[in-house]
Amino acid sequence: MQDYSFIDLILPEGITEYFDVKNFKKGESYYSIYLEERNIPPIEYSSEKLMSKGFFDEITLQDFPIRGKACYLNIKRRRWQNTQTGLYVVRDWNLVAKGTKLTQEFASFLKEVTRYQANKRE
Repeated sequence: MQDYSFIDLILPEGITEYFDVKNFKKGESYYSIYLEERNIPPIEYSSEKLMSKGFFDEITLQDFPIRGKACYLNIKRRRWQNTQTGLYVVRDWNLVAKGTKLTQEFASFLKEVTRYQANKRE
C-alpha cells in the first residue's frame, strides 16, 4: 500500500477527514489525485440505520496548479441507503461547512462537487 501522507500538504485542509487518497499519478504536465469518500455516515443521520450502497460516478475537478503543472482531483462520493425507509442519503456539505473544522476553501470545494453532480443528473 502506498503512503500518500504527503498529499495532506497540498490538499485543502480537512479533506482527508472525509476522503481516502486511493492513488496519485504524475504526468508530464499534470498531477492526478484520486479520492474516495470514507464510509462514515453523515452525522445528521446518526439515529438511523444506514448501509453503504457504493459510489456516484467519479468526477474530476481541477484544483490549484502545483509547481506549474495542472492538478486534478478525481472524486468518488459515497451514498448510503436508509435500511428502514429504502431512501438514499448523501452527506450534505452545506451542513458540514456551517459549524465545522473545515476551511472555507474546502467547504467551497465540496459545494462545487455537489453542484457538479446535481447538474450531471439532470
